[in-house]
Amino acid sequence: MGYRVAIVGATGAVGTELIHILEQRRFPVDSLRLFASERSAGKQLRFHDEWLPVETLHANAFKGVEIAFFSAGATRSREFAPHAVRAGALVIDNSSAFRLEPEVPLVIPEINGATAQQHHGIIANPNCSTILMLMALAPLLTLTHIQRIIVATYQAASGAGAQAMQELLEATRAYLQNEPFEPRVLPHPYAFNLFSHNSPVGEDGYNEEERKIMLESRKILNVPELAVSATCIRVPILRAHSESIHLELSHRPPLPTIREAYRAFPGVQLVDDRARNHFPMPIEATGRDEVLVGRLREDHALPNGLALFACGDQLRKGAALNAIQIAELLTQ
Repeated sequence: MGYRVAIVGATGAVGTELIHILEQRRFPVDSLRLFASERSAGKQLRFHDEWLPVETLHANAFKGVEIAFFSAGATRSREFAPHAVRAGALVIDNSSAFRLEPEVPLVIPEINGATAQQHHGIIANPNCSTILMLMALAPLLTLTHIQRIIVATYQAASGAGAQAMQELLEATRAYLQNEPFEPRVLPHPYAFNLFSHNSPVGEDGYNEEERKIMLESRKILNVPELAVSATCIRVPILRAHSESIHLELSHRPPLPTIREAYRAFPGVQLVDDRARNHFPMPIEATGRDEVLVGRLREDHALPNGLALFACGDQLRKGAALNAIQIAELLTQ
C-alpha cells in the first residue's frame, strides 16, 4: 500500500533531504507532490526515476493528500497546516509553530514514539538541537534519571538553511582569497568565526534556540521541572551539529555499564576511543542517520556528574529523518 504524500518547502535544505530519505528508506509513496513558494514554482526535483514539478502552495492544495511534511517555517505552517488537516492529511511539521501546544505530540520515535498515536492531525518534529541532544541522552535514561542538563551547542550552517550553507562556502572562498565579503543571510562574518546563535534574545538573556532546547526537552521527557541550561553557538561547519553535554544524574552507573547501554541503543553510535583520541566529529556524522556519542567521563563538578560529546547530522536525524520515522510509526 502506498500513501499520497506532500512536502511543503520542498526546495529547501530539509525539503530536499526529505525527498532523498523517502527514496532511500523506500517509504511506501503512491504519489508525491512538492510545494514551495512562488519563486520556486516550475522547478523540477527528482524522486526515484521521475522528475516532479514544484507547485505553488495554496489553501486548496492538499485534496487527496494523506501525509504532509511541512518544512517551510512557522509562519507557513500556522497558515497552511490547518488546511491540510481539514483536507484529511496527517501533518508532520518541522517548524516551531506547534511544538509546545499541549494537544500536539512532540515526538522523537526512539524516546516517546507512543505519543504520536495521540495526535489530532498534527505531529511536531522537535528542534534539531533538541533531537540530537536527547538521542545522545536516551541510553542513559534506560539506566538512571537525569536531574540537570548543561549543554553548549556548536551548530552548523545547515541549521540556518541552504542559503546559509552557500554563504559559508562563499565567505570562506573570499577569506582565503583576501577578498571582501558582506554577509547577507547571517548577521556576522561566518568564515573562520563563530558567534551566538542567530535567533532573538529574550529578556532573560537566553536566545530562542536555547529556549527551544529547554522547553522541548521537558515536554518530550515529560519532566516539566527538569533543570536545563543551554548555550547555542553558530560555528563555521557546513553540516552536522555538535554538542558538549554535562549532566547531573540521580545515580551514576559505572562507565562500562554506560558504554554498553550506548552500544545497544538504536540510532546512536558510540565513538569513544581514548587511546587514539578519536571521538565524535561533524565530518564523520555528516550523512549518517546515527547520532555519534563519545568523550564519556565523570564530571567532578556536578553530583553524580557525567560529561559527553555528541555529533549528529542536522538535516537527517535532526530534521528530515526524524519526521519520516514518525510517519513510519503510524503507517507500519
